[in-house]
Amino acid sequence: MLHTLSAVLEKEVEEASLKTLRINALENEAIYIFREVAAQFEKPVLLFSGGKDSITLVRLAQKAFYPGKIPFPLMHIDTGHNFPETIAFRDQLVKELGVELIVRNVQDSIDQGKVIEETGKYASRNSLQTTTLLDAIEEFKFDACMGGARRDEEKARAKERIFSVRDDFGQWDEKNQRPELFDMLNGEIEIGQNVRVFPISNWTELDVWSYIQKEKIEIPSIYFAHKRAVFMRDGLIWSAEDEVVFRAEDELVEEKMVRFRTVGDMSCTAAVLSYADTIDKVVAEIRESKISERGARIDDKRSEAAMEKRKQQGYF
Repeated sequence: MLHTLSAVLEKEVEEASLKTLRINALENEAIYIFREVAAQFEKPVLLFSGGKDSITLVRLAQKAFYPGKIPFPLMHIDTGHNFPETIAFRDQLVKELGVELIVRNVQDSIDQGKVIEETGKYASRNSLQTTTLLDAIEEFKFDACMGGARRDEEKARAKERIFSVRDDFGQWDEKNQRPELFDMLNGEIEIGQNVRVFPISNWTELDVWSYIQKEKIEIPSIYFAHKRAVFMRDGLIWSAEDEVVFRAEDELVEEKMVRFRTVGDMSCTAAVLSYADTIDKVVAEIRESKISERGARIDDKRSEAAMEKRKQQGYF
């Protein structure tokens, strides 16, 4: 019995050591990418949603430029349909860090007639962000936009390079990307082009949560299990605590213990049943999960190539 227990403990120590080595290597890679961006581009910006991935990017950027401040602004493309918990967290974090926050609103694009708001059961503003984002890039002349997309999220994202060039219309050509050999990042661009940068491209959802756990990073409360008024549709759990999400009369509201694995536009982001109310419990839950985190994003289910089409049009 003692021999068996000793072997189990030894295995756990080995696994913990390997996990630490992996997280440290990913952190070092991300810090290198941030420094390359600062060195190679004139006007970079960090796209910030208030979600766990962009919060992780902020921590990595802090480390990359410590003891100085983060040398570029944060920018949020606000759909107007964000979870209130996320917006409150965003504003508090920016205040604590003393960094510049740029906010551009999808509602303005709607009011200007540049995009048309969707209606009906599956209406969402998520895809409308593209126009607002491209306008903001042009407005501020940003040449590098950094964000928290990861290759494990979705098959279209798996095709991305860390430095992903967009043309002067903001469009992505997945068949015409530069090779990235030996971690050599080529930031040379032509007039009108810009680059989308993915510092945590090689991370997994579990890596992000493990890093949050290791660094003791604060995140919005919506990521943890809580009682919430919800309703079911198409096998997914939707929040009923706002007027954004369409709900039919026959879709009954009930209270459940849920949490959100992603915090996108409320109208396309579903919850999951969960009792994980601490970081440790969330990490354990993610480790055992068989479903992708974007399995609760209805906008990815519109077609087989929904994400790829949006990216080709300029979506992040």
